[in-house]
Amino acid sequence: MRKMLAAAVVLLLAGTANAHEVWIERDGAGPARIYLGEPDQPPVPGGDPEFAKLKAPHLLQAATGPMVRRAGHIEVAVPPGDVRAWDDAVFAPWGEKGAREGVVYYARAGRAEARATLPMEIAPVTAGANRFRLSRNDRPVAGAEVKLIHPDRTTASLVTDADGVVTIVPKGPGRHLLTASLKEGADQLGGETVQTVYRIATTSFVAE
Repeated sequence: MRKMLAAAVVLLLAGTANAHEVWIERDGAGPARIYLGEPDQPPVPGGDPEFAKLKAPHLLQAATGPMVRRAGHIEVAVPPGDVRAWDDAVFAPWGEKGAREGVVYYARAGRAEARATLPMEIAPVTAGANRFRLSRNDRPVAGAEVKLIHPDRTTASLVTDADGVVTIVPKGPGRHLLTASLKEGADQLGGETVQTVYRIATTSFVAE
């Protein structure tokens, strides 16, 4: 019975970690808002139940103010331009010994810069473009599924071409979100070796 319960907990944690995403929203030159949750689902009052596990995401650029916890997101002032962050400590590794798994999140807001600086990133091919390239360690990722979430939370599934590129069609004005995930082999996470790492990247942008 205990083994069955433990297995159920592991499956639940694995499903939660893979269903959840970290993403960033920003309006103009205002503060960045960093979320943990399921962006294609209606907002949960007070924030996603797992939000407390998002403690201190790592910003690539220096913040100009402290991180402040709000209801459902972390708010932080940053310099003008696109915003990037990553976090490998949201969910602790899970699973049996020898089959441990973990997750790393990468998030970006904005499409003003046509370059990728995160280890995994969805970046516009040219500034402001509707063509985006998924890259891993500066190499394009071909044949990967990229999900586009429209402002009304409807979704479209796309697949990267040989150059790692997808072309999107925004559904009217408003904030859109791109998300992709990769499953990789062994790495160090949370001070231990895990046999499988899920890497999840998001990019949000506002279409006029």
